Amino acid sequence: MPILAPIIIRELYYHLLVGEQGEAVRQIATSGSAMQRIASAIKLIKSDFTKPIRIEDLAGRVSMSTSSFHQHFKQVTSMSPLQYQKQLRLLEARRLMLTENADATYAAYRVGYESPSQFSREYSRMFGAPPIRDIERLRSASVSAST
Repeated sequence: MPILAPIIIRELYYHLLVGEQGEAVRQIATSGSAMQRIASAIKLIKSDFTKPIRIEDLAGRVSMSTSSFHQHFKQVTSMSPLQYQKQLRLLEARRLMLTENADATYAAYRVGYESPSQFSREYSRMFGAPPIRDIERLRSASVSAST
């Protein structure tokens, strides 16, 4: 095994690099590449997703033009930076309501929404039901699964 493992790992690397996703893998490994800059932007968004973001500022912080930033961000995440932030906010709000028994209004404000009605609309769009109904459904599914 000690002799074969390095050879097998090298073979796996080779197949990754020449395979269908080879370009993306090379981009991840290349210092200063667009992929690494988008990864940095994602870290920035995640670190403070409750605050409003300006795309121009975010693009500047990762040394990209706004249009290039949008294009590469969408390529990597399949969504815009604002959609990505919205998804993070909604997932965190859902977690707060499920694990900390927070009500929807508290969760909305805590994750950065200024309007509970806007939060409720966006939550319903993402999860298919208003916050209260979604959380009740998840809790009852959890209880059913544990019995």
